Amino acid sequence: MDISLFQLFILCTTIAVVLGFGIRAARSVHSTKGFSVGGRSAGVPLVAGGIAGTCVGGGATVGTAQLAAVSGLSAWWFTIGSGVGLIIMGLFYARPLRRTALETIPQFLSQHFGLACGVFSSIISSIGILFSAVASCLPAIYIIAAIFGIPFFPATILLILAVAAYAFFGGMKSAGVGGILKMAVIWVTMAIAGIMASHSLFASPAFSAALPEGTFNLLHGDTAHILANFSSVVIGMLCTQSYIQAIFSASNPRTASVAAFTAALISLPVGLPCAMVGIYMHTAHPEITPILSLPVYLLTEQPPLLGGIAMGGIMLSLIGSIAGLSLGIGTMLSRDIFHRARVTLRARKIHKIASQPELQEIDILEIPTANHPWHLSELTVTRLIVLATIALSAFIALVNEGSQVLFWNYLSMALRSGGIFLPLSFAIFLPHTVSHRSATLSMALSTGAALAAVFLGAAGNPLFFGLAVSAICLLPCLLFRRGSGLASD
Repeated sequence: MDISLFQLFILCTTIAVVLGFGIRAARSVHSTKGFSVGGRSAGVPLVAGGIAGTCVGGGATVGTAQLAAVSGLSAWWFTIGSGVGLIIMGLFYARPLRRTALETIPQFLSQHFGLACGVFSSIISSIGILFSAVASCLPAIYIIAAIFGIPFFPATILLILAVAAYAFFGGMKSAGVGGILKMAVIWVTMAIAGIMASHSLFASPAFSAALPEGTFNLLHGDTAHILANFSSVVIGMLCTQSYIQAIFSASNPRTASVAAFTAALISLPVGLPCAMVGIYMHTAHPEITPILSLPVYLLTEQPPLLGGIAMGGIMLSLIGSIAGLSLGIGTMLSRDIFHRARVTLRARKIHKIASQPELQEIDILEIPTANHPWHLSELTVTRLIVLATIALSAFIALVNEGSQVLFWNYLSMALRSGGIFLPLSFAIFLPHTVSHRSATLSMALSTGAALAAVFLGAAGNPLFFGLAVSAICLLPCLLFRRGSGLASD
């Protein structure tokens, strides 16, 4: 992929400016709460920027263009699903979740269904979110390798360093600031690129004649498959820690709801110009590898300045998405597993001191920091988990180079939604209806069903296998409601 020195300079400058603002925002982050939820003081722009900056990543841009080169305009369904999911979140989920003043979805589930349910949901959500991060790592590695003319492995290392600079220091505050800036860049440049690609398609009779039948039909192809993928994205948006975490960072419930609507308006249209570019590149340059359709178009068929800025925006969309998703995993594993383990250890030590009079001179307040094997602060642990997640997702992408970007996105949505969506919805809208045992069993069996569907190659979207099993476990509780006495089991 040829790139001029001027374009490379503009690309790197665009990335550096946005990363610089994010690192600058990180100077005010000194605590775990400040890192994970921005101190709960974020307004609509920061919350919407954090959500849109995470969901508009590899799948919404490069992945949509890649799929459009093969399937046509139906590739737009991914960002349509993201927007619809965020609208539903703003209408029904954002306010009740923000009122809880928590930090993670597993914390919310633990309050309703017990500790075991919370820990299990933290693990399966992290696995699902990891696959979404892989989806953004795939095109990022390809683009870095193509631009700099280097092998995939050093390109992977460069990607890890860039994502770490984006999220490692500032967490949610850096993600929000970076999200606002990158979405401004992507909106303007992708709109121009989409208009120019559309004009090129329809202005040339040769291009128009070469388009396959049904190219611009949103339901072209396997309609059931398209709608299933759409549903998995909508439901996945409602169950993803990275997006809910931005909701938790809002200053109040109303801000959280308005920010979800704003993020929907930002993210939903992005896929259309990217799809048009993919369709054009498949028609005009069928020799181009589909995953590079959008980058090649921006660098070869756009003015150098615009192409350089646009490529910087694309790279930022990938970097920001990986960072936001990794932040969600880091927060869950730190708060819901590491923190709980520390609390348990502290309780055991306090009990030991209380039962042995000769130890009662020990200052109990020193126990959490001085007398346990995990002496690192929770903020440090969260940052290290985020860094480890970034590295793991990048190396999974490296091993699976050549796979479809949206495959990982849809797989991720299915796995993290099948077990979480129904218990989360019951907890919000019908509390005290589902028993602890049923909720935990539902998560375990539905996740197992979704995984089995994936690895056995079952026909149909794995999300619906998971949701079906989850419903079988939970609906009897609804049909035979036993009231708030369920909390006792």
